[in-house]
Amino acid sequence: MGSYAGDDIVFLLKDLSALSLERGTEDREEAIQGGTHYSEMLPKEYRPSEEYVGLFREALRTTAAKVAEAVGVVAEQIAAKRSDKLVLASLARAGTPIGILIKRYMKKFGLANPPHYGLSIIRGKGIDENALRYMLREHPGADIQFVDGWTGKGAIRKELIQACAKFERESGIRLNDDLAVLADPGRCSATYGTREDFLIPSACLNATVSGLISRTVLRDDLIGPGDFHGAKYYREWAAEDHSNFFLDVVEARFDETRERARAEAARLLERTDDPVTWQGEADIRGIQEHFGIADRNLVKPGVGETTRVLLRRVPWKILVDDTGNPNLASILLLAKERGVTVEAYPGLAYSCVGLIRPLKGGAE
Repeated sequence: MGSYAGDDIVFLLKDLSALSLERGTEDREEAIQGGTHYSEMLPKEYRPSEEYVGLFREALRTTAAKVAEAVGVVAEQIAAKRSDKLVLASLARAGTPIGILIKRYMKKFGLANPPHYGLSIIRGKGIDENALRYMLREHPGADIQFVDGWTGKGAIRKELIQACAKFERESGIRLNDDLAVLADPGRCSATYGTREDFLIPSACLNATVSGLISRTVLRDDLIGPGDFHGAKYYREWAAEDHSNFFLDVVEARFDETRERARAEAARLLERTDDPVTWQGEADIRGIQEHFGIADRNLVKPGVGETTRVLLRRVPWKILVDDTGNPNLASILLLAKERGVTVEAYPGLAYSCVGLIRPLKGGAE
């Protein structure tokens, strides 16, 4: 599956491409807030305007070195912490391009050339245990490093902790639940490239920067007990695919950023304090109280999560720390296109927070 090269990643996903699983934004939002789990259907993929694609390319041009350095910081830490049986396991789909970049960095500088897989984890339903068993069969004694793009309020990090504990109880195999991310503004990962909430351009385009793969799907009538979680491969979007372009542009900056990355990784590895504070959760509670939002799942913090709100949910308003923040150009354009209010909210731990319009309860 997917538009990436086979030596970059192997997706452990069941191909559901022949099925019609997409629902319109309003219809899907009503279903989610009415109790249907978000993994049982797919959002319609956003077809970006020419202006938005131009913004993506400009964002990539201006942030490629920053992304490359963050990749290096993470890769150097992983190489120092993990054994020679390292296996990268990227959480589909936001983690996918990041895992590929980490693998390429490691291979380029002789740190390692680990196998790399893409697998599904779903909030409220856990990780794909069939995918875990497959990796462990293929690579006995594997030292699995989970990878994602960024953290918001830490929901997936918590899901991973719970999933690894459950897997150990049931199989007797202990997995390291560390989640490596490029940006950790929520302060909930021990292995990260930066705590800055900056725009990672791969957050901008959904499938067309993630190997043409959809969000993952888990539904009893589609996924059997022995199946991997499912996803669609949008082959029809091939002409608009930026997935490999994104990788190549960032990889081209590895050489110039490596010394800075090595120095920062060394500094982080020498820490004696616990870097995981879950500080972002305090922000979320404050926003809930201020706006009277009972369901915390309607509050999506960070540039990446706010982008998702604008692309595939029903946004209510966008809170920003500073309207002049250069990380917010794509957010402001999407908000303008969708007619969503942008409100200054100083003092955030994040650059921005997306609020989903409450309908009648439930959450993604």
